[in-house]
Amino acid sequence: MERESVLASYGIPIIPTMRPANGTSNSRRLTTTTTDSSRTSKRYSVTALYSMAAEQDVEVEDELAKAQRRLRELKSRISAQSKKNFVLERDVRYLDSRIALLIANRMALDEKQEVESHFEEMDPQEGSFPDDRKIQQYGNLFFLLQTEPRHIATLCRLVSLTEIDTLLQTVMFTLYGNQYESREEHLLLTMFQSVLSAQFETTLDFGSLLRANTPVSRMMTTYTRRGPGQSYLKSVLSERINSLIEHKNLNLEINPLKVYEQMIKQIEEENGTIPQHLQRSVTPDVAAANVDVQAIIGPRLKMLMEIANSFLTTIIESREQVPYGIRWICKQIRSLTKRRYPDAAEVAMCSLIGGFFFLRFINPAIVTPQSYMLIDGIPGKHPRRTLTLIAKMLQNLANKPTYSKEEYMIMLNPFVESNKQRINRFLNELCEVGDFYESLEATSDKSHLRILLEEVGPAPAQVPRKENRTIELPLFSRWETPIQDIASAFMSDNNVTQYDILYMETKSIFVQLIRSIPRVAERRPFNLTNIAETAATTKDATLVRKGIKVKEMLRELQEAQIIDYKDGYHLMTEEVAAELTHLGNLREKVHEEIKSLESVYKTICDHNNYLRSQLESYKAYLQNVRIQTNKDTGVGPGSSVVKVNGKGHNPPKIKVLGPFKFTHATLERDGIIVETNVPENRRQNLYFNISSPIPGTFIIALHYKGREAAILEMDLKLDDLLEKQQDNVLSLDLEYVQLDVNKMLQLLNRTFAKRKT
Repeated sequence: MERESVLASYGIPIIPTMRPANGTSNSRRLTTTTTDSSRTSKRYSVTALYSMAAEQDVEVEDELAKAQRRLRELKSRISAQSKKNFVLERDVRYLDSRIALLIANRMALDEKQEVESHFEEMDPQEGSFPDDRKIQQYGNLFFLLQTEPRHIATLCRLVSLTEIDTLLQTVMFTLYGNQYESREEHLLLTMFQSVLSAQFETTLDFGSLLRANTPVSRMMTTYTRRGPGQSYLKSVLSERINSLIEHKNLNLEINPLKVYEQMIKQIEEENGTIPQHLQRSVTPDVAAANVDVQAIIGPRLKMLMEIANSFLTTIIESREQVPYGIRWICKQIRSLTKRRYPDAAEVAMCSLIGGFFFLRFINPAIVTPQSYMLIDGIPGKHPRRTLTLIAKMLQNLANKPTYSKEEYMIMLNPFVESNKQRINRFLNELCEVGDFYESLEATSDKSHLRILLEEVGPAPAQVPRKENRTIELPLFSRWETPIQDIASAFMSDNNVTQYDILYMETKSIFVQLIRSIPRVAERRPFNLTNIAETAATTKDATLVRKGIKVKEMLRELQEAQIIDYKDGYHLMTEEVAAELTHLGNLREKVHEEIKSLESVYKTICDHNNYLRSQLESYKAYLQNVRIQTNKDTGVGPGSSVVKVNGKGHNPPKIKVLGPFKFTHATLERDGIIVETNVPENRRQNLYFNISSPIPGTFIIALHYKGREAAILEMDLKLDDLLEKQQDNVLSLDLEYVQLDVNKMLQLLNRTFAKRKT
């Protein structure tokens, strides 16, 4: 295939022309008028409040209201599912560390029991709840911790890397678990600012800032994996990565040593031998000096740089789509760098920003898109290597590149040099977002935390997992005076008059009535008197009540000379029409956001299923290691000596499970067979028999219909398969077919887990 056609199939034009990014805006339209400007300015200080009420009116059942409920439900589900995924990922890491101890024969009996109890399911009938007084105290404490992020920031600096996951589960997925609620998001970001500030103050070496694997870096990575970050990655990178991996045979390897080895292998396959002047094994320098290797690498470099440039263009043009929180963290990194290192060059400052944005956010998704559910299945060998090279190029572009470990990457330096100013400009523009401090409440007295901690008392002991419970805490501060009358509060704090409040409430009710009775909206301009009368004479009790109420409110406003019936309440009519126009535009935005979040929710659920299968595989692995341990100590696999009346009896023999039959078509359909060398006209006659003679060991036999003996048999141990998974070996070679390691593990667990004896 010609270079141009390959690039075109990726969606890469010669001069990239990407569509403008559609950023989302949270601003609301406020209508203005020149009539009585002093009163209007006061009134519009609360317009946003009533506009918000109109957007989320629970008594209205139009299309917008239904869409908004669906949107809130989706956001809630994404937040909850993100927490479940985080817990599963933590469990997988925990079990992986325990398996390592088992293999090394360093796990004592009590540690084995600990692993078993760690994964026991919760029993809703067991355990005990704190009493009402304790719940009130904890509600006060967690409200204080939530609204004063500096306390959590201190904890984050004190915990070790092994303890950070437990803290993050509480902080990011419980305390600030509502990922789409601006107040919680802003408080969480304030906590990040405190943590980053302390990191800058305590780090002596500028070069090591934000690069080491520390609790702070783990926090930043976890933050990017929340719903908004996942949504951005899917919308921006998914299409481009999928376009690239379609070309399974496109080899863009540029490591001279690997290119030389591939060249020797190809020559040997074609000629049966290699020429005398070529050696089978050479040093990297010799490979790089080979003329044929250079001829192969040259075109690959050009294509690789163009593909990487297309990725870079896509990312740069998506600046307005980057979640606010991620941009705000970039802004804090720049601000703290200027403050702590005033003489730091702009390149060095951009390097720190790029270290977070690319190293912690973008590049992991490019290197392993299947882990972020950006693609279906697993990329082939060559596309996987291309994605890795692209990530390296972007990282070198964002950081000051060093080629000491991979000298061949210096050949891609023209990409870095030609895009350095471009990336620095992008990283600086990424930081150009507003602050939110004015929207946060003032922090309370420092002694409040001490008072609450003394009342709550010492932390209770950690309960066993099966006794763990979800407890909903009402978060509030006992030092704050609750507002009994919102209208009075606005009037006292904002210099808003009673008639300003009445005007806004009247307008809000008219908007509700028009949304609830669509036929009255057909005639323009609106006749507010007729709308109120229509509502007051319907058969719906709620509409009748609102119609009568709004007629009385119109009368009061008329008597106060705020509006005039002679001009048809012109000012209010215009504002009601503008509000409905805003809600109509909002409806389209809500539908677009629902569509995007539905995709994100599906992605997160798919990742949850993947983690569950991985966890089940690890549990099976753990069981297999135990079986082998028992076998080594003279006890039969998976059993012990049974005593009857004080006499020892041999345990029953383990039953051979299977064979279970799977056709070639079934495994191919389920994505287990990722590559096949079997001619298409013979695939329908092929089937696989899988049996398990002992737990943890499987025999895969490939059969051809009509033949008694198997064409091929493979003895497969679960340990080996899991190690392949852990080492990111994605496929298993059965000579005639290539099997997906992860999906093969899922098949074995699904088939044999419930049949074990």
